[in-house]
Amino acid sequence: MKILITGANGFIGKNLIAELHNQGYTDLLEYDINSNTDLLNEYTRECQFVFHLAGVNRPENPAEFMSGNFEFTSLLLDSLKKHGNQSPVLITSSIQAAFENPYGRSKKAGEDLLFQYSKKNHVPVFIYRLPNVFGKWCRPNYNSAIATFCNNIANDLPIQVNDPDVEMNLVYVDDIVKSFINKLKIKERKINNSKLFDYVEPVYKIKLGNIAELIYQFKETRNNLQIPDLEDAFTKKLYSTYLSYLPKDKFSYPLKMNIDQRGSFTEFLKSPDRGQVSINISKPGITKGNHWHHTKNEKFLVVSGKGVIRFRKIDSDEVIEYFVSGDKLEVVDIPVGYTHNIENLGEADMVTVMWVNEIFDKEKPDTIFLKV
Repeated sequence: MKILITGANGFIGKNLIAELHNQGYTDLLEYDINSNTDLLNEYTRECQFVFHLAGVNRPENPAEFMSGNFEFTSLLLDSLKKHGNQSPVLITSSIQAAFENPYGRSKKAGEDLLFQYSKKNHVPVFIYRLPNVFGKWCRPNYNSAIATFCNNIANDLPIQVNDPDVEMNLVYVDDIVKSFINKLKIKERKINNSKLFDYVEPVYKIKLGNIAELIYQFKETRNNLQIPDLEDAFTKKLYSTYLSYLPKDKFSYPLKMNIDQRGSFTEFLKSPDRGQVSINISKPGITKGNHWHHTKNEKFLVVSGKGVIRFRKIDSDEVIEYFVSGDKLEVVDIPVGYTHNIENLGEADMVTVMWVNEIFDKEKPDTIFLKV
């Protein structure tokens, strides 16, 4: 299938093209503001589906709204009509089309034009009224507060929040792309005689000040090691967006290694409701542990070297041994009420990934010394 994408180099266009390629669509006709105008005539003759994403949303002159959003749409449809091409057309409009402002009026004019074109030429059309969109590859310091906040905070630049109580209506770019491609895959498309609009779900409603606060929390995770609450869908998507704005020389960050003659212990990740992950390195012949817990439970995974994990129920003399090795990855649960230790039996450092169900609290360590 030959697919025409206008606005191919824009925020949504880049994300759409990337996923189309991922799904095996290779014959993409990409058109953008800098493309040779002769290509539009060629592409509208060949295409079998149109994603019309091109538009203007922050021109220097308000008059450019109409030329960029209405006149180019008219040019595109005229070219399709000239070739007798009845390819379905999907267009990105805006919820601003319902309001009386220069941008909204230009988007409304484009919508009306497309509905008229659909009726006269019996062509299926899909008109998406989108709210604010966020996600990777969005241009900062242009028309997206989230892109600007993510970029500036990630690069240690100031941000300006004029009204923290302003509520934003947001959709994630991957959700948009999914919905768009679903329209592409429809086998029997009907003419939209009811002038119905398409919308993307879910829409996240959140105050601007809360967004800024969340992004600052993301930045702080490198210091406190506490990952965000990824169970919340918006937070998960916003965190992914934030990471895409990290400067190229700041993808990595150091961890504090607690080093002594036995090896080292380094905290890696923390979560208020998922506990924490640490990396333990033991020198050859070294035994660590010899303690037990009331409620705290752990999982040990030796990923390099070899050793033995020993257990003894605190009211028993029986010692249980589990021999572990990086050559055969297996998780060992550390039950409560069992004193335990881990000994390096190899000639090289033994590396163990350790998970515990709660963040360490020095006021309530729940760690009682007792030799196995």
